[in-house]
Amino acid sequence: VQLQASGGGLVQAGGSLRLSCAASGRTFTSYTMGWFRQAPGKDREFVAQINWSGDYTRYADSVKGRFTISRDNAKNTVYLQMNSLKPEDTAVYYCAAAYNSRSPKYDYWGQGTQVTVSS
Repeated sequence: VQLQASGGGLVQAGGSLRLSCAASGRTFTSYTMGWFRQAPGKDREFVAQINWSGDYTRYADSVKGRFTISRDNAKNTVYLQMNSLKPEDTAVYYCAAAYNSRSPKYDYWGQGTQVTVSS
């Protein structure tokens, strides 16, 4: 599966952005989808995850209540709605895909989209 992330940009603290990740290739519903991020000088970290049907989601504590992951299987796209953004959310955001399993292993990655939150 090939992944193309988009929607990043520059936003003021308190603002919102919606990231999109379009998938092509194999059947989209074969995959659990996730968002990760990497800030300068830091390791990549998990942000959010959604199962193949969209009825189970999981979030990092740092984004709970502010970010929402969703997917549209008809459009082969996963989204990350980011509200109440903080400067510490500044990072390159990556979408990733894992074959459906109890412990998804993310083998497929998009190219990343930059999110910058100014104070």
